[in-house]
Amino acid sequence: MGGSRSYSANPSDYKLLEEGLIEGISSVLNKRKEDEKSPTELTRTDIIKCIQSKRVKFRGVNLPSLDLSKLDLLFVDFSFACLKNDVDAMGSNFHNATLRECEFTGANLRGALLAGANLQSANLQDASLIDCSFCGADLCSAHLQSADLTDANLEGVNLEGANLKGAQLSNVNLKGANLQRAYL
Repeated sequence: MGGSRSYSANPSDYKLLEEGLIEGISSVLNKRKEDEKSPTELTRTDIIKCIQSKRVKFRGVNLPSLDLSKLDLLFVDFSFACLKNDVDAMGSNFHNATLRECEFTGANLRGALLAGANLQSANLQDASLIDCSFCGADLCSAHLQSADLTDANLEGVNLEGANLKGAQLSNVNLKGANLQRAYL
């Protein structure tokens, strides 16, 4: 009674085992390749840790589709940063974020969500703001010289005292926007 059992596999069992192993390894390698392709250099947690220091610069950093909503990003320098996602065209999320006096010179914010954001005195010169949503945002005294706002939604935006000299305003929605003392 207590004898040992022996199992003898036939060649088709080995073939199935081999195919399963190959499929599993391929899946892991493909996932690793996808992770390496991801152009995001920092996570939301990295950003939160960074903004706790005095003067923060994210100059030229790739942050596509990053959710930065409701963060206080006061004085952060995003000059020449890339904040868009080429794959699904969904931009970064700055919904209700505090971006007062932030530096976005030449930044690519194409398709970003900036609705309700505080961008008072922010520098957005030469920035690509194509197809961005700024609904209800505060851009009072913002620097938008030569910015590309093509197809942007600026409904209900406060642009009081903003400098829009040379800005591209093709097909922009300015319904209910405050343009008092704005430099056009």
